[in-house]
Amino acid sequence: MRIFNVLALSVAAGITACDYKAMEEIENTRQDPDRAFVRVHNGQFELDGHPYYLIGANYWHGAYLGANDPDRLTRELDLMATQGINNLRVLALSEKSNLSRSLKPALILGPGQMNDSLLQGLDRLLAEMHSRDMKAVLYLTNFWQWSGGMSQYLVWQQNAPLDDPDLSGNWDGYIENTTDFYRCARCQKQYLDQAAELINRENTVTGSPYREDPTIMAWQLANEPRSGGEKFDPARARDYVRWAHQSAEALDQLAPNQLISTGSEGLAGTQHQAKVYLDAHATDAIDYLTVHLWIKNWGWFDSTNPVSTFPAAIERATDYLNQHIDFAREQEKPLVLEEFGVERDDGSFSPESGTEYRDRFLKLMYQKIEQSINTGGPLVGSNFWAFSGYGRADNPEYLWKPGDDFLGDPPQEPQGLNSVFETDVSTLAIIRKHSNKLK
Repeated sequence: MRIFNVLALSVAAGITACDYKAMEEIENTRQDPDRAFVRVHNGQFELDGHPYYLIGANYWHGAYLGANDPDRLTRELDLMATQGINNLRVLALSEKSNLSRSLKPALILGPGQMNDSLLQGLDRLLAEMHSRDMKAVLYLTNFWQWSGGMSQYLVWQQNAPLDDPDLSGNWDGYIENTTDFYRCARCQKQYLDQAAELINRENTVTGSPYREDPTIMAWQLANEPRSGGEKFDPARARDYVRWAHQSAEALDQLAPNQLISTGSEGLAGTQHQAKVYLDAHATDAIDYLTVHLWIKNWGWFDSTNPVSTFPAAIERATDYLNQHIDFAREQEKPLVLEEFGVERDDGSFSPESGTEYRDRFLKLMYQKIEQSINTGGPLVGSNFWAFSGYGRADNPEYLWKPGDDFLGDPPQEPQGLNSVFETDVSTLAIIRKHSNKLK
């Protein structure tokens, strides 16, 4: 669609001057895609011939705000931009599910059925991000149940019985069952078909096909795809590696100007099998490595006993990160710490509570990134978890229900658990200082 036609159609839709700017800029970048898109060169990210460092946030709910609360979206993007945030990791496709704590509504309503309102919300998010020189990492499904995820493909394609881990507590069983996705040819076909529909989509705000939009830095296979549960099964691990390679190669064909990544947690997502992690990334179709770091979730840190547990947690976190830096160096690819965070002091969910240990953790991780960049290392950016901005939980139980504000905490978690709000001035100052250093 030409820019002229988009402008004619957009008058009735209330498109802003900011959106017009995005249309014009994206049209201009089509003439020189090598300069417009983030590339990987000699194991580093580059943009327009210069190093590109991610100063990022997780903002999984961006498309939902674009559809349901565009005013809040623009306020939050403005706030993030003033802190120097230049990269957002966003949920691009969610699956309608009957699981008790799954996200509602969903982007995929069933095989071949998409939620047009939420797709338009994603259109608006990308247009607004482009006008602020932000880049997006879009993940295409989820290993976990909170957005429907891989298990829902098994329901659709195999009529698989679905145990609800939020009710049963059987998380290891859920993980093992979900890895059946890697063996389900029909599931993977639907997954790639719906990814292709999105990649070929024409943005209703800018008129640009997603595959030609430099705002999209990368397509990501999934959020935290895992190779199995507590018991390692070499055959299931091979299924996982094969899926990662085949999916990445298919996406690379669909979107050759954009990068591809896995969304892996690292060793925590491959049953602490280094070979599985390395094998999964050992294809030219995967452009960079990812690692996640959860010192509380993994039992290293206790927010009710921070003085005793924080030093050892930092030691383990540093060791974990160093292992993945070595992996990235071995494969000569960039590395992104794309999920990390700590809950608020004393395990509180209230925006009024303190963030001393979160702030200390962010500082240390940012120092690690800055050290890597200064020495030419592969760790070149991060996306903290997660930005909630002006959103608030509106019940004393801090439990999400349909109709509530979307926060950075997914629906199965207490709302406020890992949220960075606009009132967290000390945390925002740390992010801004880190951004200034990388600039």
